[in-house]
Amino acid sequence: MLGFLIGKLSSKECFVVNEIPLYLCHMIEEKNPQRTSLSQLGEFGLIEHLTKNFTVQLPSTLKGIGDDAAVLDFGSKKMVVSTDLLIEGVHFDLSYMPLKHLGYKAVVVNVSDICAMNAKATQITVSVAVSNRFPLEALEELFEGITHAAKFYNVDVIGGDTTSSQKGLILSITAIGEANQEDITYRNGANATDLLVVTGDIGSAYMGLQVLEREKQVFQVNPNNQPDLDAYTYLIERQLKPEARHDIKGLLEKLELKPTSMIDISDGLSSEIIHLCKQSGVGCNLYEEKIPVDPQFINVCEEFNIDSTTVAINGGEDYELLFTIKMEDYDKIKANPNFTVIGHMTQESEGIHLITRANTKIPLKARGWDAIRD
Repeated sequence: MLGFLIGKLSSKECFVVNEIPLYLCHMIEEKNPQRTSLSQLGEFGLIEHLTKNFTVQLPSTLKGIGDDAAVLDFGSKKMVVSTDLLIEGVHFDLSYMPLKHLGYKAVVVNVSDICAMNAKATQITVSVAVSNRFPLEALEELFEGITHAAKFYNVDVIGGDTTSSQKGLILSITAIGEANQEDITYRNGANATDLLVVTGDIGSAYMGLQVLEREKQVFQVNPNNQPDLDAYTYLIERQLKPEARHDIKGLLEKLELKPTSMIDISDGLSSEIIHLCKQSGVGCNLYEEKIPVDPQFINVCEEFNIDSTTVAINGGEDYELLFTIKMEDYDKIKANPNFTVIGHMTQESEGIHLITRANTKIPLKARGWDAIRD
């Protein structure tokens, strides 16, 4: 199963006909179609309709939706803010990304950035630009996913914006978080003797995307073909419905451990390691044999004839956390299944390298996601 939102994916839910997501086609083609034009509501009516299920949960939210700006009260705590923009055709493909999952994932992407600061996400704003090919019911699906994620991560939706788009769907979410000043962790704090640690496993989201892209191509050739995705459930869920590691802050506090630097893995492990090294002024040795991957990931890499290590270090969209700790703190995490030590930092002059299973030292290069492309 792919989680609470859509269950098992089928071609009826995942693929497109004449550039319209097939599940929207079913909305249009039903005998008693429910298709409400957004123009019937107007901008303010649309905002009121889509946000009616958002409730304020946190005392720090003094004023949410309904005024020119939200009002937040963090007292002695520091505010952390992050924004991400998701564009149809660049960051997601609605031929296999259900709108509920897109809404959920959009929240996760931003909450993950707050987690990477060792902070707690508390509020989000949601802005949407849509073309006239999307009826109200489509936006209701999108906001159902956003609502579920907001409840799961205990964040308040406090505002945003809606506008029209000449083509496709654009979704922007800003996340706000809080932390004590002494707890905030930046990218620039790693030391040359620190250990490099990652949460969970990596690479699966990228291979999930490859499976979906392959099935899309098969479907385009033969629309009657029903994709069998049972063997790829974990990988596809990592792509369509990832989770932010909001649990890590609490785990680290229980272990009385503060990372020296931290970043989330959205653009690929290699890219994130290079970010930490450059901003901290250190080098790094990453050990291939230590990189944590899921068995299903290995099997599918073999099926696609792709090198698993290449995918694991370059794939991206895992939304795990990558951080460094002092050498003397190793005993605090060594038996914890949430953490894997995958390398160590070095002097900057030693460079950034991958140490292969054959003990060969290869310069590590960023080949992950690049948000700005020609």
